[in-house]
Amino acid sequence: MGSVTAHASEQHKNVNIMPTWQQTLAQAKGETVYFNAWGGSQEINDYLLWANTQLQQRYGVTLKQVKVTDIAETTQRLLAEKTAGKNSGGSVDMVWINGENFRSMKQNGLLYGPFTHLLPNWKYVNKSLPIDKDFSEPTQGLEAPWGVGQLVFIYDPETLKNPPKSFKALLALAQQHPRKISYPKPPEFHGTSFLKAALLELTPDKKALYQPLQLPKDQVLFDRVTAPLWHYLDQLHKVAWHQGKQFPAGTAETVQLLDDQQLLLAITFNPNAAAAAIANGNLTDKAKTYAFSAGALTNIHFLAIPWNANAKAGALVAINFLLSPEAQVHKADTNVWGDPTILSPQAFKQLPPSYNKPSFTPYPSIAEPNPTWLAAIEHQWQLRYGN
Repeated sequence: MGSVTAHASEQHKNVNIMPTWQQTLAQAKGETVYFNAWGGSQEINDYLLWANTQLQQRYGVTLKQVKVTDIAETTQRLLAEKTAGKNSGGSVDMVWINGENFRSMKQNGLLYGPFTHLLPNWKYVNKSLPIDKDFSEPTQGLEAPWGVGQLVFIYDPETLKNPPKSFKALLALAQQHPRKISYPKPPEFHGTSFLKAALLELTPDKKALYQPLQLPKDQVLFDRVTAPLWHYLDQLHKVAWHQGKQFPAGTAETVQLLDDQQLLLAITFNPNAAAAAIANGNLTDKAKTYAFSAGALTNIHFLAIPWNANAKAGALVAINFLLSPEAQVHKADTNVWGDPTILSPQAFKQLPPSYNKPSFTPYPSIAEPNPTWLAAIEHQWQLRYGN
């Protein structure tokens, strides 16, 4: 615990804040911000190209997306730079993170800040959202919220009249309609989220999932808490798509399989995903998104700046722009990305009437478990079902 505190205080010493926002803007002009972000969605990549154009025109800042498959790769690169003593001129200026990657970067002293209070657009953020914790880890101003994710399902009412409202009901549906239910293969994010959400419903010991897990010391606890999940999956896989011997690669494939009527449900972490898929011609216009009765596994995704970023001022300007009502409206547009906004409804009143104001009413939220459970669950899944 002492090392975490030491790292946190080290991060606080690394602030070197410019006294005014005008000075930050002046320093940022001409800077290139290397933004490490997941590159698996063409819609998101296109949105970031739009953001780059806006930043260049308005502030003289270039936003260059460095596409990564998993931000854990970026964490490893930053750790290597830390070990080598590279405390300035780093290769990463900005990262899109949450969960385990945030916890790892924070504990290893890889983050710049706190910085969120410096952003003029911070005043627009909806403080009623769970922005002060990231998978139970306090954010402490070291990352700025960018959008909201909720684990929800997509279905076509033409083929599925009464979609299941719980994991137990999902199993019953799979048994009634063999080969029509599946989920992405862990450790793909949506697949692991499916496992966590199922475990939260099925285990009698939910509280344990919100406490740090230390293996091998806590092996007996892990086995006891997760036993209902493995029992459930053993039954589900018998009647699942490809009998649980093959799984979709990710959310996009589940949407495709839903559209092809191979699956009855697709899974997504975006409550606007059905509308976005319809807008992009990937789903029938009858498709709907919904959450289970208990609520939806919910998290915020964030933007952060490494401690040794070469373009700190440029990164601050870029993040501030991405939190602006204009950028958040564009991001929430289902014809663009459809990512729910993290701004309060009042933030959009200043925009001209021509803008489609985002209307996002979150489903009842279920908090993410402590991130220490993630790797253990994924590892156990691979041992049992990986093939």
